[in-house]
Amino acid sequence: MAQIGHPMLAQMTHDEGARDNFIFSLKRHVSSTVGPGNRNLYFGKVLPALEKKYGRPPKNRHEVRKAMEREPYYQSWSALMRVGQEMMWDSVGESVDRQVDGLIAKYKKRRNKLGTVRTDPDFKVPRYLTAVDHHGMPGSYHTETREDDVRAGAVYDRGAFLFQIGGAGGVLMDARGQAMAAYLRENHPDFKPKRILDLGCSVGMSTLVFCDAYPDAEIHAIDPGAPLIRYAHARAEHLNKKIHFSQQNAEFTDFEDESFDLVMSHVMVHETSGTAIRNIVRETHRLLKSGGMMAHLEVPVRYKDLDLCEQAMRDWQTYYNEEPFWGGACTLDLCAVSEEFGFHDAEDGYQQQPRERFGPSSGFTQKANSSGGWWYVMSAVK
Repeated sequence: MAQIGHPMLAQMTHDEGARDNFIFSLKRHVSSTVGPGNRNLYFGKVLPALEKKYGRPPKNRHEVRKAMEREPYYQSWSALMRVGQEMMWDSVGESVDRQVDGLIAKYKKRRNKLGTVRTDPDFKVPRYLTAVDHHGMPGSYHTETREDDVRAGAVYDRGAFLFQIGGAGGVLMDARGQAMAAYLRENHPDFKPKRILDLGCSVGMSTLVFCDAYPDAEIHAIDPGAPLIRYAHARAEHLNKKIHFSQQNAEFTDFEDESFDLVMSHVMVHETSGTAIRNIVRETHRLLKSGGMMAHLEVPVRYKDLDLCEQAMRDWQTYYNEEPFWGGACTLDLCAVSEEFGFHDAEDGYQQQPRERFGPSSGFTQKANSSGGWWYVMSAVK
């Protein structure tokens, strides 16, 4: 499956495309072929050794991870995982750097034509974002190197396709938004929000879906990264979608009380922290009208549903892919947190990526991923 080449997407030369294809194949091979061998290693060697050493099964994923980290097979798999990630960002970054001035020019030309964009030169990016380069992306989401910078957004748009190992994200990388919209349609068919806010919107991949899902709604989207917000705005403008983007911290926004019917996020929770997500839920309660809905979509990994071996393998993200709150998010009871701050009717579960998608974007034909895909979704009502 090929990523759609919309006007803001950095274009590849023949050699850049060949290099990306190699990295794509490497990451898929390591994930689908090498990775499963860790389970054979665990159940065949590591688990019996742990039971012999302690006279009991391992207590938690941390005992398992530490034991696995001493094994050469696990070390080789882990190294390949990390090297593939670094190769991906290096490849995409070089391609974007060749074109970044032209992308900035496109942003300036289309700025505030349909929707709006607002950044703040005095904005302080939260430390949970500045402390690490999330998922190994150099500079993370927020680093700026020039005026009106869009580089981080351009890198993320191209890199996310490889990061999702291609088709899992869809041709416009909007699978998460499609899943969220399908969840709302299937579980709350009478819910028709007039004003929507997308938290931690990144480059607006998921946000755009709601222009088609709720065409009469006014849509806002925020993110702490100014380069992401600029790129997201230009991307939406070129795809003829009206969205109002602003650089803000979802913990403390500048919107008025009770100003939205739906406040949502797509894979944002694991990029925050235990303190931040509680601030975000509290702020969301302030922003929602009575009867309004909060909804968060996350990676489909709930540790309570996995054995200790699988938990330890998934925790690789926490320790070696610069996702410090990954494990915390995968063990967090979001329903309980929502009730703590006054929400009711909290529910969660898994939502399949729909095969029928919400509308073509600006004439582009979208094909659903043939294998579908699952996401974790929770919602609650004010």
